[in-house]
Amino acid sequence: MLAVPPISLVQLIISVPLLLVFFFGIGFILNMILKTTWLPIYLFLALIIYFAFKVNTVHVADITWLVASLVGVVGSGLTIRFLRANGYRMF
Repeated sequence: MLAVPPISLVQLIISVPLLLVFFFGIGFILNMILKTTWLPIYLFLALIIYFAFKVNTVHVADITWLVASLVGVVGSGLTIRFLRANGYRMF
């Protein structure tokens, strides 16, 4: 059941791009170090499954944060794939 978020709207607006950039950066670094494209997405999904069993109430802010984080992780995978396809061997 969705509930009213326990944070203010300003905090939500600021946290969404921060989470997007944070997870993009973490995913990009993992992709560069481990030479895998989609491993960060699998790790992110494992993290979501772990927290899904811990949380009793889901807030709108939680879903917004999860979507922003997922966009960042998927964006990092697509960016690495694009760079590899265009000949950047270091990725």
